[in-house]
Amino acid sequence: MKYRRLGKTELSISEIGFGGEWMERHTKDEVKAIVQYAESKGINILDCWMSNPEVRSNLGEAILGRREKWIIQGHIGSTWQNGQYVKSRDLGKVREAFQDLLDRFHTDYIDIGMIHFVDELSELERIVNGEFYSFVKSLKEKGCIRHIGMSTHNPQVAKAAAENQIVEMLLFSVNPAFDMLPASENLDDYFTPSYYKDTGGITPERAELYRICEQNDVGMTVMKGYAGGRLLNAGTSPFAVALTPVQCIHYALTRPSVASILAGFDSIKHIDDAIAYETASEEEKDYATVLANAPRHAYSGQCTYCGHCAPCPHGIDIAMVNKLLDLALMQQEVPASLKAHYKSLKANGKDCTRCRSCEKRCPFGVNISERMKKAEEVFL
Repeated sequence: MKYRRLGKTELSISEIGFGGEWMERHTKDEVKAIVQYAESKGINILDCWMSNPEVRSNLGEAILGRREKWIIQGHIGSTWQNGQYVKSRDLGKVREAFQDLLDRFHTDYIDIGMIHFVDELSELERIVNGEFYSFVKSLKEKGCIRHIGMSTHNPQVAKAAAENQIVEMLLFSVNPAFDMLPASENLDDYFTPSYYKDTGGITPERAELYRICEQNDVGMTVMKGYAGGRLLNAGTSPFAVALTPVQCIHYALTRPSVASILAGFDSIKHIDDAIAYETASEEEKDYATVLANAPRHAYSGQCTYCGHCAPCPHGIDIAMVNKLLDLALMQQEVPASLKAHYKSLKANGKDCTRCRSCEKRCPFGVNISERMKKAEEVFL
């Protein structure tokens, strides 16, 4: 298992994480077996957004005695009322639910306290300017949470949180299908086939979000990496082709600022399917060729940092140069940190001889040689 730094939290988390939602339909013994198997494979981050007392207790028992081996994303604002989950901003209910999470996990702290499920800009504003955010900050001051995060599916909300330094990290929905979609305050929109019409590659607001997070050192963990399983089936995929879990994971992990994809595990096999990424060949990771040859495809001319262009005969990490260039182009003045990163590369745009061998391998028809020239102009 490989580990990545989660932005400014400085936490080192496994590239493959554990999304705990499916544990709600398993017995205590089954949960324990699945969690401990995940731990044995090097997985060290667990997201628990669920308020169901039984699943919280089962997960807490599964890590009992090994709390220090797990980084927990615990959600603040996910409550259990009248036998069902309710998202709430009522501080009385929120406090009670958070204490319940601590008690059932047999711990006195949560590594990342997640402001739960904010998909509207107006709601984000109310939270930040109200008592809810003050409560979250007080939890950090007391050591009850170590870091502040937020979960959202809306890139506009995520961007506002990252730009304004409201959070240290984000739990965000990332996959090649969602990346083509404009922002919506209704999550159901992202699963509607008609919403994919007239798409043209990665929507600018999502591309900008990734760059802003990279700039501000706001790390990301990923939810909906398989688009709720839709991308794994040609019949439900908006591209009309199926991707594998390894391909979906590779797509998410090549986005700027992403540290881990939190896969939903329902069985040991699901864990094996995900951790296969760590030993997969470049061919097995290759989502780019699949998307480029799909009946419905919308990524022409855009670099998705897939690395399919490698190897460069002059040793240029083309995907990294493109990533740094995109980060630079969105700003009026190139930050010194970006320039330093670019100049520290073993080879960069100045080493490009315009042989265009990379362009023959690019599935999306990116004019790489021109982008290398542009990078050298921008980073002078």
